[in-house]
Amino acid sequence: MDGNKPKQDEDNLTLTTRQGHPVRDNQNIRTVGNRGPSTLENYHFLEKMSHFDRERIPERVVHARGAGAHGVFTAYGKVGDEPVSKYTRAKLFQEAGKETPVFVRFSTVIHGGHSPETLRDPRGFATKFYTEDGNWDLVGNNLKIFFIRDPLKFPDMVHAFKPDPITNVQDMQRFFDFVSMSPEATHMITFLFSPWGIPANYRQMQGSGVNTYKWVNAEGKAVLVKYHWEPLKQGIKNLTQAEANEIQAKSFNHATLDLYEAIERGDYPEWELCVQIMEDGEHPELDFDPLDDTKLWPTDKFPFLPVGKMTLNRNPEDYFTEVEQSAFGTGVLVDGLDFSDDKMLQGRTFSYSDTQRYRVGANYLQLPINAPKTHVATNQSGGQMQYKVDRAPGQNPHVNYEPSSMGGLQEAPKPGKDHEPEYNARLVREPIDRQNNFGQAGETYRSFEPWEQDELIANLVDALSQCKQDIRERMISYFTQADPEYGRRVKEGLENVGDIESGQIDPQQGVDLSHEKGKEADPY
Repeated sequence: MDGNKPKQDEDNLTLTTRQGHPVRDNQNIRTVGNRGPSTLENYHFLEKMSHFDRERIPERVVHARGAGAHGVFTAYGKVGDEPVSKYTRAKLFQEAGKETPVFVRFSTVIHGGHSPETLRDPRGFATKFYTEDGNWDLVGNNLKIFFIRDPLKFPDMVHAFKPDPITNVQDMQRFFDFVSMSPEATHMITFLFSPWGIPANYRQMQGSGVNTYKWVNAEGKAVLVKYHWEPLKQGIKNLTQAEANEIQAKSFNHATLDLYEAIERGDYPEWELCVQIMEDGEHPELDFDPLDDTKLWPTDKFPFLPVGKMTLNRNPEDYFTEVEQSAFGTGVLVDGLDFSDDKMLQGRTFSYSDTQRYRVGANYLQLPINAPKTHVATNQSGGQMQYKVDRAPGQNPHVNYEPSSMGGLQEAPKPGKDHEPEYNARLVREPIDRQNNFGQAGETYRSFEPWEQDELIANLVDALSQCKQDIRERMISYFTQADPEYGRRVKEGLENVGDIESGQIDPQQGVDLSHEKGKEADPY
């Protein structure tokens, strides 16, 4: 044995950091009370997430396959029937008819840059508003919820969903191994394996910010908000697995081409931006925590309130320059918009911009697609690919710090009272109290039309048939707790799995078909 190395216990499967520290809680970041907010000294989370952000070169770790377009957002000046200023002082919303340029990037989440756009996967829906107060990035997905509620689990989730690190093949057993150990994912799985898991294209799908944010008015008072993009004239369309297979046999770029051709012919897609508003607080009357990203806010209590309309009316001039190099971040907010204590939001806010600095470079915000269309003056300089200094007219070029009495940059006046939330809780590592992992999953199942339920069951049986028995049993237990019929149908389907025509999910089928269908040829 090398005398400089401690003896390793080959049977020790204890998770550690790269510093060798045992990880005693890999499910919860450290927060002020179990609802948040998080704190910056979450060293394990920061190290885990910053390494995760750098796992791919140069492709995005997630959201690699994408399409984009330019457009305009037109404000209504109201939120529902009320003046929008009652809730937020954000300038882009205040005047009816006020237009703000936008750029939108649609994407698939898990799969790589040249993957088929027919695969079962959430779709990204990221919008960059070039406002007069600087950029606002509304970064979300087509589905309104997510798999997990704590950002510490995000790298593990993506690892489980990505290809096996040895075979480089995606594996439903790895996928459901993670999901079956994460009961909070049951609601998202119910959506993902239904037709909602394969939108027909990018134009005909909804979008959502997923996370809970805040709106702040001139008095510094805040409310919780959720953002939703609802298609207008083009409507919503989803695909069954069989329909997706048929499209994939013809084209694996259909959604990108559909968006491009629609804009070229002048059939501009439109979405209405709606918000749900909730008073800030714990809301004990609800059976879930409003900051939980695995939950929907019930629309009978918190209705969708329209605030504006977005129209996409111009295609990119160059894909790489605009779509591939576009960079978004959940922390990119303008005055009047703020963070809630949503743990996933706070974790994403670190990760997104950190990823962009790694993927595109330290000066990614100087690229035209990412640069705000307003005044920029900072004391930041240097870094890879800098091609200008963010200097104000008349600024003393010798002064790159603040405060200064020698002609340097100065702080801006405050546009309103600061929002100052108050906290009085212990700093803990705990899950939230009201988890209710299965209630809304059952409601969603029961809300599906019969054909959607049939498709959901068939897709789950197809995927779970590739999993070992204990994974199957855990998932059946979750589905049963969501709705007894839901669990029974999955269980019966797995018992009769030979009678079900499988879709495209099992990669072994492709191997077997290649052996069966391949045509022999002589060498040349």
